[in-house]
Amino acid sequence: MRACFAAKLLLLTAAAMVGGSAGAADAPPIRIGDISSYSALPIGTRGYRQGWELAQDEINGRGGVLGRKLEIVARDDAGKPDVAITQAAQLVDAEQVDLLTGTILSNVGLAVADFAKERKMFFLASQPLTDALIWDKRSRYTFRLRPSTYTQAAILAQEAAKLPARRWATIAPDYEFGQAAVADFKRELKRLKPGVEFVSEQWPPLGKIDAGAVVQAMTAGHPDAIFNATFGSDLAKLVREGTTRDAFAGRSVVSILTGEPEYLAPLKDEAPEGWIVTGYPWSEIATPAHQAFLKAYQARFKEPPNIGALIGYINTLVLAKAIETAGSTNTDDLIKATEHLKIDTPAGPVAFRAIDHQSTLGVYIGKLAVKDGQGVMTDWRYVDGADYQPADADVLAKLKN
Repeated sequence: MRACFAAKLLLLTAAAMVGGSAGAADAPPIRIGDISSYSALPIGTRGYRQGWELAQDEINGRGGVLGRKLEIVARDDAGKPDVAITQAAQLVDAEQVDLLTGTILSNVGLAVADFAKERKMFFLASQPLTDALIWDKRSRYTFRLRPSTYTQAAILAQEAAKLPARRWATIAPDYEFGQAAVADFKRELKRLKPGVEFVSEQWPPLGKIDAGAVVQAMTAGHPDAIFNATFGSDLAKLVREGTTRDAFAGRSVVSILTGEPEYLAPLKDEAPEGWIVTGYPWSEIATPAHQAFLKAYQARFKEPPNIGALIGYINTLVLAKAIETAGSTNTDDLIKATEHLKIDTPAGPVAFRAIDHQSTLGVYIGKLAVKDGQGVMTDWRYVDGADYQPADADVLAKLKN
């Protein structure tokens, strides 16, 4: 009897141990719903996807977060706000994701932020630059990783104020990001150098620039310098048409985003030398953290990273850290954790501001040159985003308006 009882007890204990191990191994994954313009902006979003895939696999290889694997479920918004909302609803209702992230276009980011507010879902906007996301239309559910339009425009305006130029022209896509970039740049440059004037504003539709007409109209105002906020295929057309017409000869140009590899690559040796730009000099960043990221990324994907890849990687690190700090995927817990989050990244230390949910991720700024047939950034430096944030009083004033 005793032997039989002992045998049964041993079997029950073994079963319990096996069941416990199986339960840990079979813990459901933490599901993250990602939305981005994969088909509309394939140059940037391809790298973004590869960046988050690398981070996801590294995190899971270390055991995941809270003993659970990360599983990122991606959806394509086609660059359209209404499509993004439909995809977000599917991710929440059908895929049962725990939180939302992603977007790259500003108008799409704002649409998903509205959805997240309505559905009370945590949303980390990875790439949209509009400041409306964190100020005018801010909600407690949305955080933003990339340096804001305000931050990048302020850094460029500081460089522009050092130039002798007095008459300025602006060229920017006619949607949320372009409008905000021009407004922020003008306001900051006028503050730093009250004597400047803006003699021309060109507003081509996003992705449909008539570069010849834009260049002709811009030069008609006889500006001394140009602020540019076009990107992607619009940038390539503008550069080629402007170079053909000598529109940039003898004029200083400051340009937001232009130094990013995904926008320089199509230009090759046509990259406009001397432009002052924000971007990502991936091959020259020698910090150990960035070198580790670069080595892992190139080993896996057999190509260098672009800014989208860096953002996708950091974005996933931030989400993992937020979940770990919160101790759960509960929305309120994630909000509280992220409002005081600090994390080391390949770009350096990053924190989030509780007042407006903006991260302090910084900006690389430098000048364009051509090296070995390809546009590169030279004389660059990294500017900490924490040094170019508006004062708390200014943010509170924006939130009240």
